[in-house]
Amino acid sequence: MTYDAVVVGGGPSGATAAEDLARAGKRVALLDRVGRIKPCGGAIPPRLIVDFDIPDSQLVARITTARMISPTGRHVDIPIENGFVGMVDREHFDEFLRARAARTGAHRHTGTFLRIERDGDGPRVIYRDRATQEERTLATRLVIGADGARSEVARQEMPGGSTIPYVIAYHEIISAPAPTGTYDPDRCDVVYDGRISPDFYGWVFPHGAQASVGMGTAVNGVNLKTATAALREAAGLAGCDTIRREGAPIPLRPLDRWDNGHDLVLAGDAAGVVAPSSGEGIYYAMVGGRVAATAALSALVTGRPRDLSTARKMFMKEHKTVFKVLRSMQDAYYKSDERRERFVSLCHDVDVQKLTFEAYMNKKLVTARPMAHLRIGLKNIAHLTRLVPEAYT
Repeated sequence: MTYDAVVVGGGPSGATAAEDLARAGKRVALLDRVGRIKPCGGAIPPRLIVDFDIPDSQLVARITTARMISPTGRHVDIPIENGFVGMVDREHFDEFLRARAARTGAHRHTGTFLRIERDGDGPRVIYRDRATQEERTLATRLVIGADGARSEVARQEMPGGSTIPYVIAYHEIISAPAPTGTYDPDRCDVVYDGRISPDFYGWVFPHGAQASVGMGTAVNGVNLKTATAALREAAGLAGCDTIRREGAPIPLRPLDRWDNGHDLVLAGDAAGVVAPSSGEGIYYAMVGGRVAATAALSALVTGRPRDLSTARKMFMKEHKTVFKVLRSMQDAYYKSDERRERFVSLCHDVDVQKLTFEAYMNKKLVTARPMAHLRIGLKNIAHLTRLVPEAYT
C-alpha cells in the first residue's frame, strides 16, 4: 500500500492530524513509539474540549482556581469564572487520541522513526518495528512530522530543525493527599521562584487521585530533581508516594518554516508551537496537527506542494499575536525574582485576572475591553519602571 500520508509521532498533534485525514477519506499511517509519557501539567482549556470533542471520561479533575505564588511566598488566588480548566493524564489521554484515530481509519504502526528515503515514486518512511526490531517501510505521498521537540524528522529534513531553543521540563506524578492547608484538588498552583526555576516556573497541578509536581528551565546546571523536591517540600507533598518521574524538552518558539516545499510538513512540538510564558502545549499541538492535516489534504487534492506552507500561515493567523504577547511577558517578568514578585503583584489586578483567563479559555485576545487593556498596559509600565512598590497589591 502507498499511503496518502504517514504521520510520524502519536502524541496529541500527530493523532489529531491522522484522525482528521482519515475522516477526510485519506489512507493514513500513524507511526508512534508508544510507551513514552510526556511530562505535562495536563491542563486543557474549554475551547479544546469543544473543538476536539473530548469526552468527560478523559478529565481527571476540573480546576476552578489558579494560585500564583511569588518568591517571597505571597500568593493570589484567581477564580476561573464561568467554567473550569480540565485536567488530563497524558498516559491515558494520548492513547485515547491514538485509538480514536485508528477507529476513524488510520493504520497504527509501532516503532522508531529512522529516516526518509525518496525515489521516483515519492517518499518512503523507514522505521524499526518495536516487536521484531526489523526495518520496515511505509510508502507515502506526504509525511507529517509530529515527533516532538527534538524531532528526528525535523533534524533530518528541515534547515534549523536541530537548533530550536527549548526548556527542559521535569515532573513527578504523585499520589495526591486529601485537601490540606497547602494543597487543594480544585486548584492549580504556579510557583514563580528562582530557587525552583531561575527562568521559568514550578507547578502543582491536581490530577484527581494523583498530582503533577514539576518545573522547567533552560539554564544549564540546574538540578531538576532537587528543585522538584524543594517544590514538593514547600507544597507539603514531600511524603506522598511517587508514581513515576518524567522529563522532556519544551520548545520556546515556532520554527520559521514548517514544510520542505515538496512532501513534508511539521506539526506540534516539532514545529515549536508551545505558548511562551505558560508553556501550554496540548491545545496548540492539536491545532498544529489540525492545520497540518488541512494543508496536507489541500496538497493531496490540488497536487501543489506549496499548499503545505498554509499550515504555518493558518496557525499564525490565529495565534501569532497571543504568542507575541506571552513572549513579551516572559521576557519582561521571568528574568529575576524581583520581576517575578512584581508579576504576582500585578496578578492581584481584576483587569489582569479577567482578561488573562478569558484569553486562556477562548484562545484569543479579548478586544471588547479597550480601557482594561489600557489600564493593564499602564500598570505594566509602572511595575517595570519601579514606579510602584514591589509589594504593591
